[in-house]
Amino acid sequence: MTLEGRDLVCDYGPTRALDGVSASAQAGAILAVFGPNGAGKTTLLKALSGERRLDGGRVLFDGVPVSGTDPAWRARVGVVSHRTGLYEKLTVEENLRFFAGLHGQRAADDALRTALNRVGASALAAARVGELSRGQRQRAALARTLLHDPEVVFLDEPFTGLDPDGAALLEAALAELSTGKRIVVLATHDVARGLRLADRFLVLRCGRVALEDAAVGHQAPDVTAAFDATAALAPAEVAG
Repeated sequence: MTLEGRDLVCDYGPTRALDGVSASAQAGAILAVFGPNGAGKTTLLKALSGERRLDGGRVLFDGVPVSGTDPAWRARVGVVSHRTGLYEKLTVEENLRFFAGLHGQRAADDALRTALNRVGASALAAARVGELSRGQRQRAALARTLLHDPEVVFLDEPFTGLDPDGAALLEAALAELSTGKRIVVLATHDVARGLRLADRFLVLRCGRVALEDAAVGHQAPDVTAAFDATAALAPAEVAG
């Protein structure tokens, strides 16, 4: 199972957020997306997931073009960001049942328990979201995303604002997510953590791919050097 973005272009008025970006991710692996602020990380995830309309290029799943206007594709995708999208006045369980209904699912008790257990959040079911810590909310949001068992999961800065315990639990959940047949794409400012979690990575700079390679053997300083627009990259580094 593969997900590919080919020559993706996304414009916001006169600003080109993605300028011919190509990226690919494989089942059973995590692709980390790095880059400075404004590099296009969030736009890339939105483009791949179908949330953002493309101005050029195409997205393919197992070689077949997909679109965010296709309900069948949206049903195969799950998205988690630093904005959890949960309703604060509802309990975690009530949120999960509500979002399951949006996917046309009957939220059976065992499905809820499975989703919560996978992210270490089983004890949070009866708690109101507004009373949870940042880390607890992120785990609840991830449980919500997993309810419909998506084949592709996108995570946009999921570690933002987490305490060490919350970050460790989320890391464990991501490691579990990447096993089996699921594709995981992670955008993060935390290069060291991203390299530790990912199988492959790419660096975006000014809406273009500045560096792409396997994560093994790379250290954070080597990768963040590619953030600098004045840095000269060797051809082998760019090709990855």
